[in-house]
Amino acid sequence: MKKQIVQEGMLLGGKWQRREETIEVFDPGNGQCVATVPKASAEDMREAIHQAKNGARVAKDLPIHKRQSILMDVASYIEEHKTLFAETIVLESSKTITEARREVGRCIETIRLSAEEARRITGETIPFSQMPGHESRIGYISRCPIGIIAAITPFNDPLNLVAHKVGPAIASGNAVIVKPSSETPLSAIRLAEAFMEAGLPDGILSVITGSGREVGDELITSDDVRFVSFTGGFDTGEAITRKAGVKKMAMELGSNAPTIILSDADLDEAIHSTVSGAFGVAGQNCIGVQRIYVEQSVYYDFTEKFIEVTKRLKVGDKREESTDIGPMISEREARRVKSWIEEACKKGATLHCGGERKGAYLTPAVLTNVGQNEKVVKEEIFGPVVVITPVESLMEATRLANDSCYGLQAGIFTSNLESAFYAIQELEVGGVMVNDSSDVRIDGMPFGGVKRSGLGREGIKYAIDAMTEEKVVSFKLKR
Repeated sequence: MKKQIVQEGMLLGGKWQRREETIEVFDPGNGQCVATVPKASAEDMREAIHQAKNGARVAKDLPIHKRQSILMDVASYIEEHKTLFAETIVLESSKTITEARREVGRCIETIRLSAEEARRITGETIPFSQMPGHESRIGYISRCPIGIIAAITPFNDPLNLVAHKVGPAIASGNAVIVKPSSETPLSAIRLAEAFMEAGLPDGILSVITGSGREVGDELITSDDVRFVSFTGGFDTGEAITRKAGVKKMAMELGSNAPTIILSDADLDEAIHSTVSGAFGVAGQNCIGVQRIYVEQSVYYDFTEKFIEVTKRLKVGDKREESTDIGPMISEREARRVKSWIEEACKKGATLHCGGERKGAYLTPAVLTNVGQNEKVVKEEIFGPVVVITPVESLMEATRLANDSCYGLQAGIFTSNLESAFYAIQELEVGGVMVNDSSDVRIDGMPFGGVKRSGLGREGIKYAIDAMTEEKVVSFKLKR
């Protein structure tokens, strides 16, 4: 019996709407259509922006305690319906049920952090008398909502990365329009349902489903939109910056994150951490481990054990508790990654395990003897592939780690404090994880990179700073 396809609506200015023209949402594990969402038009987006202009005024006037109450109610709703949220993530994305549950937990934390940070939006006083002639003035700085925020989100964390934009936007008194990935829009719709259940006033939040070229361009080029928050690939991010014009932006872009293993490291811990960091979410993680540089004296021991642990990973049905790795987001992406592996092997690389494709599934691959100019080293592979390279010293490891146009996060395993601080000083990245792989993030930390890895920082407090403007107030007193 054929499973019924769910027809979802989109949230436009606080009202659920459907359209005759739709976009199909597929389960990447079996290629079956599981739902449809409206294919919004440019006119729909213009209407969402119009509604957001009214919503921004409402949001600005919401007292802090009301914003907090709404956000805490959203978190409670998600917690009460966490099975639904996890199953939605599994249905439309690459994540296993274990990974999906973890994402739901993080989303709850993100929303609660947003509620807590709302009370900490504060200013400061300014001593005007520091300048001659201003002795009779006193003043202060306050932080004000920026207005309308565009939130463009990716497929790999379809719930929590939406929460990372919507939570701070609501906390700081803004209106927000979400354009979710067309591959994974259902989780964003579930989150919007939670906000509606929590009593968020109409107009403050819209979730518009449609093609990036049509509705996305309409959103980012609007003069009414004051801030663009984008998570995705570098090429798309660069195109957005060219089209958007003069407005504030936060860009969390690509990476090909390195991790360094020194001879004095705890190898068992390093192997456990880097295998997990390389192959979680089928390698589709911007801070996932892609390059590992291992000091020569422990290279063979590390590599042999790493391969052994990798071979034990179970690739299969996302819904099974025992599954470690699910499918990639599409068969097309799996074909691309496999072609990169084959290209490296043709040029002399050694494939120790993995790289076998069946539909969108690709078994985790470990490569050695890879030239430093190969795609699997220089570009963001965004798949279950890791390259292990021997190095003679920490200096060589940091040089090779920095030989990239990206700089999001890096990891280093060492028991030597001097080595750790050398890496912290020299690595050209937004975050250094000591005795951890690059794949470490908590939702309260400033998250972002340098070079082609982006602009600005996410993380609740830091997003709120970006989503507000400073206003200077001066009083001239009679004395």
